[in-house]
Amino acid sequence: MKAKGFFRVILILLVLSINIGCDQVSKSIVRRKMDYYDQIGFLHNHITLSKVENAGAFLSLGDSLKGPMRIILLNLFPLIAVLFGLYYILAKTDLNRLTLFSVILIVGGGIGNLYDRIVHGSVTDFMHINFVIFQTGVFNVADVSIMIGMFLLLIQAWLKQKAEPEPGRAVEQ
Repeated sequence: MKAKGFFRVILILLVLSINIGCDQVSKSIVRRKMDYYDQIGFLHNHITLSKVENAGAFLSLGDSLKGPMRIILLNLFPLIAVLFGLYYILAKTDLNRLTLFSVILIVGGGIGNLYDRIVHGSVTDFMHINFVIFQTGVFNVADVSIMIGMFLLLIQAWLKQKAEPEPGRAVEQ
């Protein structure tokens, strides 16, 4: 492996570790310092912290699954997706920086939530936003990471599509 490739891998693993670390530290603090359903409000309670354990996936989907279906849908499929994402960012050396960063955020968030599900049996969620017309479910730092990564990928795809000429249209010179 060339020095450039080695430093690229180290940088990817460093950013990934920081991402996962921020998620796990925040969840650890919440697990130790908050009781279930305690609420700490900010901005006139539009942003609240409240410890909730999510036994399912996004918005508690699948929390009532049992046995092998639970393991397959909530552990195995996410593990395969995270491993594929990790392979993708390490093997695909021609990714632009924004795409690379976006996928690192998605993989890091996935690893953070998958780790919780495997080690703790559920994912610790603790943030909630309620601005009347905009309200979220309870979420965590890993969820924020995944959403920012997806948002950046969508913006990049939209900008790339806008930059490409429409089929059948002549390009002005």
